Amino acid sequence: MTRNRDIAGRTAAVLCAAAALTGLTSAPPAPSGPSGRFVYVANLHSDTVSVVDPRAGTVVDSVPVGDGPDSAALGPGGSRLYVTDSAADTVSVVDTRTRTVVETVGVGHEPSRVTVSPDNKNVYVANVGAGTVSVISTRTLAVTDTIAVGDAPLGLAVTSDSRTLYVATAGADSVSVIDTDSRTVTGAVPVGGGPTALALTPDGCHLYVSNLSSDDVSVVDTRTRTETDRIPVGEQPAGIGVLPDGSRVYVADVGSDDVSVISTRSRTVTDTVAVGDGPNGLAVAPDGSRVYVSNFDADTLSVIDTRTSRTTATVPVGDGPTGVAVQTAPR
Repeated sequence: MTRNRDIAGRTAAVLCAAAALTGLTSAPPAPSGPSGRFVYVANLHSDTVSVVDPRAGTVVDSVPVGDGPDSAALGPGGSRLYVTDSAADTVSVVDTRTRTVVETVGVGHEPSRVTVSPDNKNVYVANVGAGTVSVISTRTLAVTDTIAVGDAPLGLAVTSDSRTLYVATAGADSVSVIDTDSRTVTGAVPVGGGPTALALTPDGCHLYVSNLSSDDVSVVDTRTRTETDRIPVGEQPAGIGVLPDGSRVYVADVGSDDVSVISTRSRTVTDTVAVGDGPNGLAVAPDGSRVYVSNFDADTLSVIDTRTSRTTATVPVGDGPTGVAVQTAPR
């Protein structure tokens, strides 16, 4: 059973415990320039993050982190990777140059998802077991606030101006809207069943929400804070991402073992891409050329070419891969 299949039947207990933390390993510095792009995959059952070189199609390193790593997010510039340790109630901060954990930050119960504000000032962590969002300062690497949001917060998305945070509140079938200046919830938008992951369009006008329990994707107008459309996709949609040009949305369907491709113009599924067993985490390359999908039950990472909407590579990673983050060369 994947973490997202578990959400469908037991939303508030989305995560499972993993094995004990292993020792740290060292690695050579990442190469510079455009060839220095790596994909990071959090492996829930291995307590590691796999570092994948997508050009070679291989894992080039494995970074031990805390118990039950579930989600990963890179800060602007790519020098730091933040990983939620769901069974340890911590966030591991990884230096991507040395590929070592440089700090471990205590947060709320069962931290599930993580994101970094575009201004690189704050890290937001959804604590699914606590019903809260922890705010971590990127400068001090300490929790500066805890925001109550409701039952089973999961997916996170921050607007380009860093002033608004959206949180998928799976237990309430809604998306909470948070003012990041006042750090208060200013509203909630009803969506489909079990909202799990969020993706903003580049212009910030629409938010796409994968609804794990209702097998569809909600389209939220961020200006009116209303759901304007609901698009049927595959079974148990989880990870979601939008291309940089805003033309398409990709959705990992846990129960269908595929990825739905949505046209943002027609708001319909225009293609379906077969991937591995239990796809859930998903990330789009910064240039939009590739989509990376973690296959929880297959212990692999699928690489989708967005020009053809076909899987071009499958990379073995750790045990129970979940969150995915894509890096350009560290600066």
